[in-house]
Amino acid sequence: MAHQRVALWAAEPDLDDDINDTDVDIPIPMPSSTNEMYDDPNLQLDEGSLQAMQQHIAQQAAFAQIPDVVKRFIVHFHQAVLDNNLQEVTLAYESGWTRLTEKYYAKTEWPEAETIAPLVNDDQIFLILYRELYYRHVYSRLQPNVDDRFHSYENSCELFNYLLNSDGPVPLSLPANWLWDIIDEFIYQFQSFALFRSRPASKTDDELTMLGSEGGAQAWSSYSVLNVLYSLIQKSRANEWLKARAEGKTDEEIEEIVGEYGTKPLYRMLGYFSIIGLLRVHVLLGDFTLALKVMENVGLGQKAPFTAPTAVHVSTAYHAGVCYFMLRRIPDAARVFTGVLTWVMRARQYHTRSYQYDQINKTADRMYALLALCHVLAPTRLDDNVMNIVRERYGDQIGRMGRGEEGLSTFEELFLYACPKFICANSPPYDDPTALASMLIPPTPTSPSSQNPSVVLGDPTQRHLRAASSHFMSLAPVSSLKSLLKLYTSLDAKKLTGFLDTSGAGVDEEEVLSWMMVMKNAGRCVGRVNTGSAAANGEKDNDEGSRPSESLLSGEWMSISDLNFVIDQNMVHIAESTVGRRYAGWFIRNSEHAARVLDSVKASPLPPRIVPTQVQKKSADGPKGEGAPRTTGQKVAWGGVKVA
Repeated sequence: MAHQRVALWAAEPDLDDDINDTDVDIPIPMPSSTNEMYDDPNLQLDEGSLQAMQQHIAQQAAFAQIPDVVKRFIVHFHQAVLDNNLQEVTLAYESGWTRLTEKYYAKTEWPEAETIAPLVNDDQIFLILYRELYYRHVYSRLQPNVDDRFHSYENSCELFNYLLNSDGPVPLSLPANWLWDIIDEFIYQFQSFALFRSRPASKTDDELTMLGSEGGAQAWSSYSVLNVLYSLIQKSRANEWLKARAEGKTDEEIEEIVGEYGTKPLYRMLGYFSIIGLLRVHVLLGDFTLALKVMENVGLGQKAPFTAPTAVHVSTAYHAGVCYFMLRRIPDAARVFTGVLTWVMRARQYHTRSYQYDQINKTADRMYALLALCHVLAPTRLDDNVMNIVRERYGDQIGRMGRGEEGLSTFEELFLYACPKFICANSPPYDDPTALASMLIPPTPTSPSSQNPSVVLGDPTQRHLRAASSHFMSLAPVSSLKSLLKLYTSLDAKKLTGFLDTSGAGVDEEEVLSWMMVMKNAGRCVGRVNTGSAAANGEKDNDEGSRPSESLLSGEWMSISDLNFVIDQNMVHIAESTVGRRYAGWFIRNSEHAARVLDSVKASPLPPRIVPTQVQKKSADGPKGEGAPRTTGQKVAWGGVKVA
């Protein structure tokens, strides 16, 4: 039986013919007193009993509408979870659930947990896991309502309470992909609810009442989400485990350090994924320094301590790169993005059939957009393959942003597309109608936000956008000034002022001097000179994947510009440093390109030979042996015959 279930979801395209060995005619039990109630002619049902019976009848109708193949799948899925058969659970989760969703529930909900409860003998643990999949499907394929948002929070609380508050480690085995999706979806639903509650103007009266209640104030609060993640890290002792591995301790010493919970793969992976989740949550809340600090034991660009899903590496690099970008450590951000994008390009053939493929591609495209912004703010030499893709996708935007203030709208558009949707840790005052009404009053013309009435007051995304835009505007004169200074080795300050005053606006030498100081400051930044460069470019710190010797927040002041200058009284002396071309990589790329072209030419068929009419007639009238093609002789390329 177990062998049949292993092959259940793997090969056959149609599940209806595969799952045929389980009886799913499971009746939903009626209350024991139902028949006696019908025999009493003087019976008067109260409202509660009537609603219970109506609900029971509705569940029976919903159960009858479930396709048999779905019933059999749920039975097998439940049995695999009970048996802790990791292989069957993985196949059912990654293949069976996805295929049945596409076939039966692409535009509707899966059956509710109460409906399928008779199929799994009312197993509450499995029903919690089923609801986790159910609400994830609602969030990804459908539009969740306010009830779905509250119920998904309640189910998440039940799941984590079971994992954290049971007597000892729970006897549960789940694949790494599912465990990562649990953490990832938990944070996504928290972000979605925070964005939902931040727009009080679009709420109905019922939604305002629910959000203003005591339960509404506690649901999806920042404190509860952070508490879950920190509790999982503490319970599994994930940081201690990573430190012990970095110090080269033996397996026996590590087991003694992490305790009974840390030795279980379930808690170990949940703790590790919770560290990545904390990075994401702190980025969403705008605390970029703390986000990098929680990653000190994990590091970047290292070998994972176990086979982690591709989405884990992509999410880590994306959010760490956003931290560096917002902290104006542009070279570090560019290196992190380049390293993971190079790795994704190499591993693309291995995860094209993954159910996470679309999400990985979306995140990768956002990183390409962020790389375009990094190239505009601080041009640095990066991997040519990655930069070719950046220029192919965002070449026009890079050109517009290079023109200074004219490219501000393009910069803001790319930033809003590439950055995460930041959230606010605090909820609007739904419990105070007076304060809530004052928030809904439109801004007055004298308020700072009156320039754009569509901007929501206190919107964290707009706040971060203004900070990034101000940095971009401060560097607006750098591009033209840099291109002008590259033409000279020494230049008089008065002459330089005349070149820059093209509009006749009366630019004086003091203003030009301030621009040059901006350019000087833009050419220096804090970066991870030694420890970050290798890891961010996809190289490992060492073979064992230990954590770097310095934290992700450490760094030194370094020069990122290829142009330097010195002002001596009224003269500007310019020195330009050039980086030697990497000939090895250039020859390798062009050799591979030439080989591909040659292979394509060899594989393409030769065009048919066109013989003139007169030649054909002459050949027909002449001797047969003279005009016949040669069928013997030495073969040459493309099927020709070499004449002896």
